[in-house]
Amino acid sequence: MLELQHIGFRADDGKEILKDINVRIDDKFVAVTGPNGSGKSTLLKVIMGIIKPTSGKVIFDGEDITDLPINERADRGMSFAFQQPVRFKGLRVRDVISIAKGDEVNMGKYLRAVGLCPKDYLDREINDTLSGGEMKRIEIATAAARGGKLSLFDEPEAGIDLWSFQNLIEVFEKLGDVTQGNIIIISHQERILEISDKIIYLKDGRVDRYDDSGVIMDELGMNERRNRRGCVVAGAEGVTCNG
Repeated sequence: MLELQHIGFRADDGKEILKDINVRIDDKFVAVTGPNGSGKSTLLKVIMGIIKPTSGKVIFDGEDITDLPINERADRGMSFAFQQPVRFKGLRVRDVISIAKGDEVNMGKYLRAVGLCPKDYLDREINDTLSGGEMKRIEIATAAARGGKLSLFDEPEAGIDLWSFQNLIEVFEKLGDVTQGNIIIISHQERILEISDKIIYLKDGRVDRYDDSGVIMDELGMNERRNRRGCVVAGAEGVTCNG
């Protein structure tokens, strides 16, 4: 359903971030991982149209959408969740879910799917009174309410506590059934990589590996150092722990 053809992206300072990316994605749940600075977030932003590639094409459901703006991609069933969820002063949880869904029918279903009690959250304002974990789950619930063909998530586990992370795994295990669409998620976390169908491993702006999750996890186990707490060490640039 999504095909990236010879995608390249060069920043304003001339640095080449993405280099000739060629990949076809049609699995239900695909994880994107790799060392810090390998181009993961840039790749998802190219797919969503937040930034335009320097070269190449983005094909979605057989249509060349390379030049389409974000709103038109959203109309075609694409959604994007940022690493740091946006807070909307004055808007309630029910407001953003209603905007995503177009009505208030089954609003509670999406909150329950992410482990939140509707009666406790529907009328909460989306402001600093919500924790990072709560904001993450509300954003995921909003994406689920919108549904659509393709949901993109940039490190949804970033900045949340261990309890919220455990719940997050359960959410993503069933999110595909709730949205009835495909999911692409950036993550370093082994637990998220394990539940994905396939993994794209980026390195130095290129697709270094793209295969079934079990195959890639085996390769990561051989080729990357793991510390005694079960952390995946992404090169020398960063460490992400499971707990």
